[in-house]
Amino acid sequence: MCGIFGYLNYGLPRSREFLLDMLVTGLKRLEYRGYDSAGLCVDGPKHKPEIYKIVGNVSNLEKLVKEQASANKDEKFDQHVGIAHTRWSTHGEPATRNSHPHSSGPDNQFVVIHNGIISNYATLKQFLITKGYTEWTSETDTEVIAKLAQYFWDTDESLRHDFIKLTLMVVHHLEGAYAIILKSAHFPSEACAVRRSSPLVFGIRAESLQANIIRVVNCSVNTTGNMRASNEAAFVKSEGAFILEEGQQAEYFLASDVHAIVEHTNKVVYLEDEDILHINAEGSFSLLRDTRKTGMHTSDIQTLEMELDAISKGGYAHYMLKEIHEQGDTVMNAMRGRINFETQEVILGGLRDHISSIIRCRRLVFIACGTSYHSAVAVRQLFEELTLLPVSVELASDFLDRATPIFRDDTCFFISQSGETADTLRALEFCKEHGALIVGVTNTVGSTIARDSDCGVYLNAGVEIGVASTKAYTSQIIALILLALQLGQDRKSCQARVHEVIQGLRVLPALVRETLALEDQVKKLAKRYDESKGKSLLLMGRGFQFATCLEAALKIKEISYMHSEGILAGELKHGPLALIDDTMPIIMIATKDKHYTKVQNAVHQVTARKGNPVIICSKTDTSFDKSGYGLLRMPETVDCLQSIINIIPLQLLSYHIAVMQGFNVDQPRNLAKSVTVE
Repeated sequence: MCGIFGYLNYGLPRSREFLLDMLVTGLKRLEYRGYDSAGLCVDGPKHKPEIYKIVGNVSNLEKLVKEQASANKDEKFDQHVGIAHTRWSTHGEPATRNSHPHSSGPDNQFVVIHNGIISNYATLKQFLITKGYTEWTSETDTEVIAKLAQYFWDTDESLRHDFIKLTLMVVHHLEGAYAIILKSAHFPSEACAVRRSSPLVFGIRAESLQANIIRVVNCSVNTTGNMRASNEAAFVKSEGAFILEEGQQAEYFLASDVHAIVEHTNKVVYLEDEDILHINAEGSFSLLRDTRKTGMHTSDIQTLEMELDAISKGGYAHYMLKEIHEQGDTVMNAMRGRINFETQEVILGGLRDHISSIIRCRRLVFIACGTSYHSAVAVRQLFEELTLLPVSVELASDFLDRATPIFRDDTCFFISQSGETADTLRALEFCKEHGALIVGVTNTVGSTIARDSDCGVYLNAGVEIGVASTKAYTSQIIALILLALQLGQDRKSCQARVHEVIQGLRVLPALVRETLALEDQVKKLAKRYDESKGKSLLLMGRGFQFATCLEAALKIKEISYMHSEGILAGELKHGPLALIDDTMPIIMIATKDKHYTKVQNAVHQVTARKGNPVIICSKTDTSFDKSGYGLLRMPETVDCLQSIINIIPLQLLSYHIAVMQGFNVDQPRNLAKSVTVE
């Protein structure tokens, strides 16, 4: 959801203009995470925080800053904390008053930016009102954090000399999932950052930092599981602190995503749940954690391998179009180093030690949301075929609502492009508590799913910026197919099938590129649907192609705002036929597989009711040549891989319909890339 960015400099003079530009640029890298409104906070005279915020995207904020923050633009700060935020609305409509940063009052004594949800904010707000804090400027849950900090400052003198202790007291009273950066006029050039179930990354650029790990400072937990200081202020100077000596320079970056950090440094620390990072006025920092609860006494300083070019449009009009066209490479990257085409063997290193446990389990449970859920639907048939195990595919939110029974001999797969999807993470925690084996499938190194799984597979799809997922979807299918092949490759009865699929994977990248060459035909089809504005679109298929219909319908909803529905063709007579007439836009997937004859029957059922479908068929299929239907002819491959081929023209279709209607393809209304709240 929201994008968080913070920049801190120590011993390195930076002008006010530089600081503003740095914060705005950081938000531009994160805008795909939220674009309802944007804001930032920098210091003014005497370190008094100044806040600038506005409705709309980051370019609106950039314009506002140039107009209103031009005074003293050359003033230099040897030490400074700047924070910025781009919002995707949860509490309160998109409005300037609801934009971040939020402050404790008109004098901005405490200023906060926040990603996530404070679930007990209404209770806290009512409490603060009874204590005299009656001036509220927003409908957000975030404002409670700043007001709570102000309350503790006003009422407890022991907290006025220690920013960490004050922050710990605030966090002690918060419930929910969040990432927070807090700064204060009372603690100039200091910042505290807190993570609980919402991603937060700490970037470091300091020549004096030679280690590749950070020792953390232990904190205790109370009976409710919240953190509090165990030894007063003494831990600030413990061995867990990184000390920036006088005369040394350092720059620090805090962000909800490494995309905002990679151009500045490749040294990052992924904060763990319940971590509190404190950076003091001299540029030294401490990382606080309940080590007795987690057993983790250090955090790795990781080296990013991502390049800045990976988050550019590369000459394409939109990120989404670029990412669709990258699929010829990304499907290959998902296989690279994992298949030996000569020996017909699949080896997933991240699963090597757990394969036997998975094979012996009682059932396989796939849990995901949205597009990731569809990728699981796309492969469940192959898993059933190669493992002979019962397979269930669950929407994470529904799985949680039902408190679905999970047992120690279950294997649960958690699929998420970001690795931070809130519902999926809650389901992972539930399954872990019940003793199931946890397998993560994600595109994001260092994400929560990657860290909390017993084993797993990375997609290797590269950065995906477009909110509507495309290349991550096809890479998810590849990764899951490889997993199914590894589980079934030692079963004699499955040998022929495994080898058939491996041979199909060998030529798949070339077929993907061949399919992408059909874009001009797809544009013509998009024009047809653009002219039927306001009408629903039905997509129908069977077998492996049911998932294709579901995913294509989602893509069309997401970016063209056109109602669309993916229908299992076998269910036509059980209700959907009532929708069919000569005006209803219909796409039917009839590529050749064992369900082909049944799909042909469905075509006859539709056309008998005056339906006029566009048919996605195999390149060599001539049975529809004289039908008069619109045809898209697809390269042919193995049935379980055909869904990867067939989704590509439908991704392009959703893209071109949206472009023709003038919609923002990369930033569709009401949506954000990473859904980190339930």
